[in-house]
Amino acid sequence: MSVPVDSFALKYGLSCVAASVAESVTFPLDITKTRLQMQGEHASNIKYFAYRGMLKTGYGIVIEEGLMSLWRGLTPAILRHFVYTGCRMGCYEYLRDNIMKKNVDGYFPLWKSIIAGMSMGGLAQFLASPTDLVKVQMQMEGKRLLQGHKKRYKNTFHAFKVIANENGIKGLWKGWLPNVQRAALVNLGDLTTYDSVKHFLLRNTRLTDNWTTHGLSSICSGFVAAILSTPADVVKTRIMNNPEAYNGSMDCLIKAIQHEGFISLYKGFLPTWYRMAPWSLTFWLTFEQIRHLSGANTF
Repeated sequence: MSVPVDSFALKYGLSCVAASVAESVTFPLDITKTRLQMQGEHASNIKYFAYRGMLKTGYGIVIEEGLMSLWRGLTPAILRHFVYTGCRMGCYEYLRDNIMKKNVDGYFPLWKSIIAGMSMGGLAQFLASPTDLVKVQMQMEGKRLLQGHKKRYKNTFHAFKVIANENGIKGLWKGWLPNVQRAALVNLGDLTTYDSVKHFLLRNTRLTDNWTTHGLSSICSGFVAAILSTPADVVKTRIMNNPEAYNGSMDCLIKAIQHEGFISLYKGFLPTWYRMAPWSLTFWLTFEQIRHLSGANTF
């Protein structure tokens, strides 16, 4: 049975493929960001003071844990995108084209784009939150082992099983609230910005719907997404790695500011930005191109 070129299922699948490519290429920056966000955490029983700065952190991971440790946690990260990216992209586009609808001139107003982007990003991240929890905990395994702690997980699926057995199914959603808050802000920066900038360029410049327009739009989206999402990402990472230490996202936020200052909320900003910029560029160029090759309309 053939799948219509503009079907929801096809667009869902194409977005998952594009996200998997982007995730694999930029994942070393993600684990570096996670380690940076844990440095100086007052509530943790694991001390993450060994490195300072993005380059030293990444270099330290390679030297102490091996080159392939830069991709530790990639499997749950890719699983996450088969839920998160497929849902946020497919549902956003469905909302835009069939429910909220564009204006008669083909323009999708910014306020509608904000509502659609943030709501679909939050919903998608809630569904995908267990995969994010496993990814964060697996990314911290190398540091735990170096400090003499017992290995917690054999692989991704063993991690899901252990967490569910120890904390119940609800335990897989530890940290879901800051995760959803972060995802809403990421989508405001990424999805909404890309869609708005792309169609602004198409309406107001001589640029056509090609890789130049896609590239410029993705650069803007990555930068805005990094600025908006980093504080929520710090809170999310700390709660997921050490859930017993905090009584919710506000408690984690207050403790971080009290013990480390407001600037601690932007720990890991550079690798977040350095990752989001190529991630957005890789994702959007790949996504638009495979849509074109499959015969579907551009985003």
